[in-house]
Amino acid sequence: MTTARPALDPELHGLLADMPLMSQLSLEVLAQVRPFSSIPVEPLLEGRAIDRYEVTASSPDGTPIPLSVFSPANTDRTAAAPCVYWMHGGGMVMGDRFSQIDIPLEWLDEFGAIVVSVDYRLAPEATGTIPVNDCYQGLLWIADHAAELGIDPARIIVAGASAGGGLAAGVTLLARDLGTPTIAAQVLIGPMLDHRNTTTSSCQYSGVSGVWTREMNGFGWRCLLGDLTDDEVPAYVSPALADDLAGLPTTYIDTGSAEVFRDEDTDYATRIWAAGGQAELHVWAGGFHGFDALYPQAHISATARRTRTDWLARVLPTNPAV
Repeated sequence: MTTARPALDPELHGLLADMPLMSQLSLEVLAQVRPFSSIPVEPLLEGRAIDRYEVTASSPDGTPIPLSVFSPANTDRTAAAPCVYWMHGGGMVMGDRFSQIDIPLEWLDEFGAIVVSVDYRLAPEATGTIPVNDCYQGLLWIADHAAELGIDPARIIVAGASAGGGLAAGVTLLARDLGTPTIAAQVLIGPMLDHRNTTTSSCQYSGVSGVWTREMNGFGWRCLLGDLTDDEVPAYVSPALADDLAGLPTTYIDTGSAEVFRDEDTDYATRIWAAGGQAELHVWAGGFHGFDALYPQAHISATARRTRTDWLARVLPTNPAV
């Protein structure tokens, strides 16, 4: 029996036809694809008035956590700027702090935001809460250094795509529960939120080749969870498990209709509303996982990216007094 699936956006379908696709991941395949899971950041910075420097935060176990700081060049540091704290995608098992960095750099251009991107440790070498705790330590570093960075501590946005979206959600839950730092908003782009991998949308993309299938998703989660049993998985690692989504900052979630994460992302927004919170949800018809990052030139991708930026313009005015 063939599972019915939403059709891909016609333009995306044509673009995807030239891309080599997989149905599953393994440790052997991961070793081959990891070197290609990010692109050099330098070409993205060419011709743009952006200063970049590298710093490190420290994890509780003493491991250095690399952070890249991007800021508009020749800006007045006495006027505090918004900050976008970026967590990259890659299924928890690949990528680095420059993966999908073009997305938050658009917000640097648009809002004069300072972008900080974190190199959290990857599974399967790092398991359980290590990646989300790495990301949280990076957020604490930003808050502690806000004055010297020229960041307005009341305008820190936590954002991420795919695995990074799941980590951003986990970091936001941690900051809420621990009472610090203040997060103005969270932007979750096709976030990886639920280790159970049993939704209708997850099952729809099982046994097929794609950008991210149910089997690949299961591999990523198994690598991250290690020896944890289902009863031991913390909500900070698998945010869909959180009993209470009250008290979260205003949230933007988008996903595609033709992807594994569609239903868990939709459910997360629904539960934020049910808890009295504010969320904006977009399900892009015909979008597959990561469509806007892989093919930003497509019409649906440009629309999705512009819509996120327009939302940030509403919640993050240039003048904080507005």
